[in-house]
Amino acid sequence: MAGHGKVYRSGDSPPTSSFYDQGKFGRLFGNLPPFAADTPSKRAALKELGKQGGLMDAMDQLTAHPRDLITDANLSLNNSDNPDMPAGMTFLGQFLDHDLTLDITSSLEQQVDPELIQNFRTPAFELDSVYGQGPQGSPALYDQSIDDGRTTFLVEAIPGSPAQCRDGSQKFDLPRNSQGTPIMGDPRNDENMVLSQLHVAMLRFHNAMVAKVKAHTGSTNTHEIFTEAQRLVRWHYQWIIVHEFLPKTIGQAMVDDILENGRKFYKWRNAPYIPVEFSVSAYRFGHSQIRSSYRVNFGPVSTGEVFALLFNDNLAVSPIAFDMRGGTRAADRFIDWQTFFDFGSPPPRNNKRIDSKLSSVLFDLPGMPGGEPQSLAGRNLLRHLTFKLPSGQRVAKAMKEEPLTPAELADLAPLHLDDSTPLWFYILKEAELRADGKRLGPVGGRIVGEVFIGVLQGDAMSYLRQEPDWTPTLGSNDQFTIADLLNAAGVVTAL
Repeated sequence: MAGHGKVYRSGDSPPTSSFYDQGKFGRLFGNLPPFAADTPSKRAALKELGKQGGLMDAMDQLTAHPRDLITDANLSLNNSDNPDMPAGMTFLGQFLDHDLTLDITSSLEQQVDPELIQNFRTPAFELDSVYGQGPQGSPALYDQSIDDGRTTFLVEAIPGSPAQCRDGSQKFDLPRNSQGTPIMGDPRNDENMVLSQLHVAMLRFHNAMVAKVKAHTGSTNTHEIFTEAQRLVRWHYQWIIVHEFLPKTIGQAMVDDILENGRKFYKWRNAPYIPVEFSVSAYRFGHSQIRSSYRVNFGPVSTGEVFALLFNDNLAVSPIAFDMRGGTRAADRFIDWQTFFDFGSPPPRNNKRIDSKLSSVLFDLPGMPGGEPQSLAGRNLLRHLTFKLPSGQRVAKAMKEEPLTPAELADLAPLHLDDSTPLWFYILKEAELRADGKRLGPVGGRIVGEVFIGVLQGDAMSYLRQEPDWTPTLGSNDQFTIADLLNAAGVVTAL
């Protein structure tokens, strides 16, 4: 994956192309200065902005029952609904991120050069986080009892789950070793229950495509069966990105403009790369969409719905039976997808709006190494110093967008961050003020849209390159949604 080329750095008027190393990070706006010097006082200001109980904390009433945090708006006054986006889009976005980037070497304490950081994911929506190195390179991911392990993913039944499920169906989990560690292409996809169950859905969707290819072609060539099933999975997955996820996230007009008029800022000569303006700032908008609690599943008729906090670092003193972190298998630890995506009826729960507030559970993350911040907001903000990221205002000007004014960022004035604002916070505030929190604004939307569409256009095997006029063979009326994928995977409970 790694190469030895020089990473291109663009300025306010970037050249049309240059060389990028696949498997590396780089910069969109390399000629822009950092938003601030990495000094103790600036670190203190960022920690103050991102602290528990600080300006970015939505101050949810976490002592309430997780169900009430959803149904009683007075308990989450700063987490208003986004009427245009179901709750599952946050987790689909997290899954997409894990398909594009993996940085396991940078630090919150030391400044880093993105040119020298290895990206352990390929910058393409090819599902390497799911497929690993394929049946030969990652045999532990594949079911050795079917086709000698050459076509089909291994999944494992959750013991006791039919008794905990509204329709009595069997639910499935990731394969795990004797210590509960998941056997998968990217262990980050076991960070929370929704994400791990989405990964299971992708495994089962592939297996369904294997069965479809076998039935349609009658082939017994396992390599051909696997390759065609993988192509179907990838292309339908990529269709969802272009036709569902991006329109909801950046707006259909922005998607159309990038597809029809081309990318203005995200360019390369030989292969795509991942800009740190995207990975460290713009694409972390999803942290603002997360709610403190969710309805996990509908449960059996006898006991009713199951609710939980996304994270709860105080389980020993909490009346909550469990939280939604991953790493554990139990009979009731599965997701009923009607809460998270639109299947018609019942209606899904909404995401929260994209704004400068984060749900309170994200300010007390469990499992952080000793001495490191437990606040997700604080961690995100400190990375702006270590990666020497430019301010939101300078990026807006480089993109020829009207910057937010100091008055619109007046809450940051006491921290002296109102005239040179960390890009992540700026993008959240821009969405709040320019798009009513329903989608990203012009700066954040352009960065996310160009990178997403750019990596698809840079992938010689994507449908946008191979067959740009292709339409899904599944779904209906030449359309295919994440709800269609979950149905095809056989993971949706009948209600």
